[in-house]
Amino acid sequence: MEEKLGSYLVQQGVISEDQLRDAIRERRETGQRLVSVLNSLEMVSEGKLLAHLSNLYKMEVVDLDYIIPDKIVLDLIPAQKAYHYEVLPIDRRGRYLTVAMVDPTDISAIEDLRFITSMEITPVLAAETSIRDALDRYYTMERGIAEVGADNRITAAAKELGIEDMELLETEMQEDMEETKLRADAEGGPVIRLVNFYIADAVNKTASDIHVEHFERQVRVRFRVDGILQEQQSPPLNLKAGIITRIKLMAKMDIAEHRQCQDGRINIQVGEKMIDLRVSVIPTLYGEKIVMRILDRSSLMLDLSKLGFGEGALKKFLKVIESPYGIILVTGPTGSGKTTTLYSTLSRLNKPDRQIMTIEDPVEYNLHGINQIQVHEEIGLSFAAALRAFLRQAPNIILVGEIRDSETAEIAIRASLTGHLVFSTIHTNDAPTTINRLIDIGIKPYLVASALILIQAQRLVRRICPKCKEQFKLSDKLLEEAGLNKEMVPDGMVFKGKGCSHCNQTGYKGRIGLYEVMPVSSDIRNLIFKGGSSDVIAKLAIKEGMETLRDDGLDKIRKGVTTVEELMRETSTF
Repeated sequence: MEEKLGSYLVQQGVISEDQLRDAIRERRETGQRLVSVLNSLEMVSEGKLLAHLSNLYKMEVVDLDYIIPDKIVLDLIPAQKAYHYEVLPIDRRGRYLTVAMVDPTDISAIEDLRFITSMEITPVLAAETSIRDALDRYYTMERGIAEVGADNRITAAAKELGIEDMELLETEMQEDMEETKLRADAEGGPVIRLVNFYIADAVNKTASDIHVEHFERQVRVRFRVDGILQEQQSPPLNLKAGIITRIKLMAKMDIAEHRQCQDGRINIQVGEKMIDLRVSVIPTLYGEKIVMRILDRSSLMLDLSKLGFGEGALKKFLKVIESPYGIILVTGPTGSGKTTTLYSTLSRLNKPDRQIMTIEDPVEYNLHGINQIQVHEEIGLSFAAALRAFLRQAPNIILVGEIRDSETAEIAIRASLTGHLVFSTIHTNDAPTTINRLIDIGIKPYLVASALILIQAQRLVRRICPKCKEQFKLSDKLLEEAGLNKEMVPDGMVFKGKGCSHCNQTGYKGRIGLYEVMPVSSDIRNLIFKGGSSDVIAKLAIKEGMETLRDDGLDKIRKGVTTVEELMRETSTF
């Protein structure tokens, strides 16, 4: 097979016949693979050689810098065999194991791996240096974990650097170090292992964000799990610059820029999942602060009935979204699940006879069959500009990611008045106050009244862990602090989570939405025309059957879904 490769490379003009003879002679003397010899003698660049190998063998090339294999997959091939054959298991689907290889024509290696794993081997191509780095990265890390225990992964990486006392890790990296030095630090084995470990650990813990913050004597890492930030073990302080640079390299940012805010994205495979990371970097007093928003496509819930809507609220919402025109607004703070609600709604409305277009900043998930556009303010593609262009495309349904200013709001409202169903988000505390917010940013009351057909406010609260759920009686003091009375919780008996290994001793596992759905009735529309206040509109909406966020929360407390503490955290007591 190697003769076939050599002849192919000569035929393609990649190497000469003399070079091939030299390479074959070197291979015989050293016992190396032809691929390794071509790399070591620098007859052809590794990237170019990979491209030709891919074309010759009709095989996929993978970049191991952007793949984090699951530990279960790594354990399928012993380290000794992985190093011997220079292979890395990266994915498992049923009885098929995908293995990155330097030489996919090594039949003896494939047969041996098939025997060891009792699985069918699917080879893919990877650069030789990339595989060697990955072997050191993962199998060395596993050995370190085994030696020091699962809770001391970071200490193991520190010991590898010859660092014994974590208290002494206070050596600051100079902020003006040369780019080459920054890259060298970022590409060091311990740094890559730490960054990969944090990402994989966050995904496994179903975190929504990873926060990396720098202080005078500490690098703090926190995961946001079920809406709450949880502190993780801190990395060594002297790896600070390397960690920052590694993440910026992965996100394709300028690693030499430390004074400006930067945004980027990372696409990475963690186990069997493809994960998108939205990365934000801002300069702070002691170094750059990094937040990585984890977008797990496999966890996106697109079923409205499973998001937490009450039966009555869901019925109203489903009725209104089938309207041929009008504007529907979803409101709530950042991280309250607005995007999930809107994507679920669009998925329900996505039918072959409808054209749906979205303008978002950023596009968080790709929805099949829907035309999605990313905002690019720097080239003039704003929400307002895209909306104007949309109207020339004759869509049935439009999603505007966010109403940020009067221009966007006015175009969205006018689009809804000319035969389009428009969805958007806006930041207000509840449904009734959204009306005054639109008027405050300059929209005429008659336009608001004519266009609005529904406003929905929402929050996310943590679910009680089903594994350690137990019943207890509420104290009068807690009832008073929560602004509740005994009639709201008649027997005073509610549920909470005691804390167990399933929920990491928190008592909570997962989140569910609280929803406040306010259809704009003719009476509410008349109130808007007359300039009615938010309080007056709220009273009328409640009279017409609207359940407030607090009402929905109380209902979920009575059903044993969430706790009084969560209701207090996410809704007003007034």
